[in-house]
Amino acid sequence: MSNYILNVPIAVNEPVKSYAKGSKERESLLKKYNELLHQNPIDIPMYIGSEKIFTSNKKQIKPPHNHQKVIATYNYGEASHVEKAIKSALEAKKDWENLPWEQRASIFLKAADLLAGPYRDKMNAATMLAQSKNVFQAEIDAACEMIDFFRFNVQFMTQIYKDQPESLPGIWNRLEYRPLEGFIFALTPFNFTSIAANLCAAPAMMGNVIVWKPADSQIYSAQVIMELFKEAGLPDGVINMVTIDGPTAGEIIFKHKDFAGLHFTGSTAVFKSLWKNIALNIDSYRSYPRIVGETGGKDFIMVHPSADVFEVATSMSRGAFEFQGQKCSAASRAYVPKSKWDEIKNILVQQVSSFKIGDPQNTSNFINAVIDEKAFDKIASFIDYIKSSTDAKIIVGGNYDKSKGYFIEPTVVLTENPSFRTLCEEIFGPVLTIYLYEDTDFEKTLDLVDNTSDYALTGAIMSKDRYAIQVALDKLRHSAGNFYINDKPTGAVVGQQPFGGARGSGTNDKAGASMNLLRWVSARTIKETFVSPKEYKYPFLEE
Repeated sequence: MSNYILNVPIAVNEPVKSYAKGSKERESLLKKYNELLHQNPIDIPMYIGSEKIFTSNKKQIKPPHNHQKVIATYNYGEASHVEKAIKSALEAKKDWENLPWEQRASIFLKAADLLAGPYRDKMNAATMLAQSKNVFQAEIDAACEMIDFFRFNVQFMTQIYKDQPESLPGIWNRLEYRPLEGFIFALTPFNFTSIAANLCAAPAMMGNVIVWKPADSQIYSAQVIMELFKEAGLPDGVINMVTIDGPTAGEIIFKHKDFAGLHFTGSTAVFKSLWKNIALNIDSYRSYPRIVGETGGKDFIMVHPSADVFEVATSMSRGAFEFQGQKCSAASRAYVPKSKWDEIKNILVQQVSSFKIGDPQNTSNFINAVIDEKAFDKIASFIDYIKSSTDAKIIVGGNYDKSKGYFIEPTVVLTENPSFRTLCEEIFGPVLTIYLYEDTDFEKTLDLVDNTSDYALTGAIMSKDRYAIQVALDKLRHSAGNFYINDKPTGAVVGQQPFGGARGSGTNDKAGASMNLLRWVSARTIKETFVSPKEYKYPFLEE
C-alpha cells in the first residue's frame, strides 16, 4: 500500500557523447561493435510471457553495409504464437495494472539508468551493426532518445495523475486514469531503435499490456531492448515480442475482442490498411480501440531571399542525408530563390561531395548503407527516373552499388517543374529535390509548399526577415506538425519538441509529450458525497 505522495526525479535530457577521436566512449563502443560483429551468430527468440520461443523457421540477419555477413538468425512465428502472446498479455494484465504507479515508474527509470551505463555500448553497437547507423546517429537515437523517453514519460505520467478536478464543499471529485481494457498492439519501424522501445514502453508505463511486432530489419536491436526491460525488472507478459508476418498477426489481433489500441510508426499505406481492418471489425471489440500512428513525410525546407547561404546548405546536407535520409522527418524537398541558388549550390555540392560513405565501424563515414535490398531498389528506381527525365537533373551524387552493401550516394536533384515526381512522392532515402522560384514569388511558393504533398510532418523556414518568418508560419500552419525556424527539419528532442504530424503523416499524438500517454488511459470520474441527502424533496417543491 502506498501511503505517500511522491515526487519523481526531475527529467533531464541525456547528454549526447561526442565520440571524438581518442575519446574513451569511441574506444569502448567500437570494441563492443567488433565483439558483436565477430561473435558466432546468435539466435534471437520471441519473448512471450516467461518463455523464449524458438522455431524451426529461422531467418538470417545481415548488416546492410555487408550483406555477405550473417550476424544472427531470428525465429519466425505463426498464428499460434500471436494467440499465445495475447493470452500471456491478458494474464499479466491484472497484476500489472494494479501495481502502484511508482513501481511501474521505477522499472523504466531503472531501464534509463541501465541504458545510460552498462547497456549503452550494446544498444548503440547493435543499432550500428544491423541498421547501419554511424556512431552519432546511433548515440542520439538508441541511447539518448530512448533514455529521454523513459525518464520524461515518468514525469509526464505524474503530471497526468496530478490533473484533478475541483471539489466543492461537501463533495470530493477525483479522476482515476485507468489503463485501457484489453491489450495494445505495438507495430514498430526499423529506423529508430528508440521509437521501437517507446511504442511499447509508453502504454506499458500507464498500466497496459503489449503485444509487440518489431520490423524484421530491427529485430537485432529489439532483442537488446527486451534484455534491457528484463534486467530493469519488467514482469513477464507485460511486453511480448513476436517476430511474425504482419498479415498473420493482424488476422488474429484485429479480430480479438480484447484488442484495445494500436501504437504504430511506419508507412502511410500500411497505417491506412490497418485502420480499415480495425473499422471492419469494430463490432467485435469490447471498447473502441485507440489508434495512434506516425507515418510518412515529404518534408520541406523553404528558403527566403534573406537567408544565410551557409546555414541553408548545412540544413540541407544534414537534414536530407543523415542516416541516409531514412527518417520520416528528413528533408526531401527544398524551395530556393533563384538569386541565392548559385551560392547555395556551390556550398551544398562541396559539402555533399565531401561525405565519406561506408561501414559505420569507420567513424569518419558520414553515410552508411540503406536498410535492405527492397529499399535500395526503390531508391535506385527513383534515381533512374531522374536520369531519364528532361525536366530535372542531378547536380551531385546519383550513383549506387549493392555488390557488398546497399550503398547509395547522397543525391541532389534540381528542377523547375513544381510537380516533378521526386518533389511529390515519399522516397525515404538520400535524395533531395530542389525547386527554384522567382524571388518575388515567395508567398506564392509557400502556397505551393502547402499543396504539393499530402503529408504534414516536418518543415523549415530559413530566413533573416522576421516578417517573412511570420508569413511562413501562417501560410504553412497545417503543413508540418514540427516546424523549424532557421534549422534543419530533423532532430526533435523528447521533452523539448514533441514529435508528430497530421494530414497523411499520422494522428499527431506527439511522442515525447504527455498527450501521447493520455491516449493509453481511460479516465473514470469519481464523486464522493460526504453527507448524503435523506429526503427527495427540494426546497422549490414547498407550497
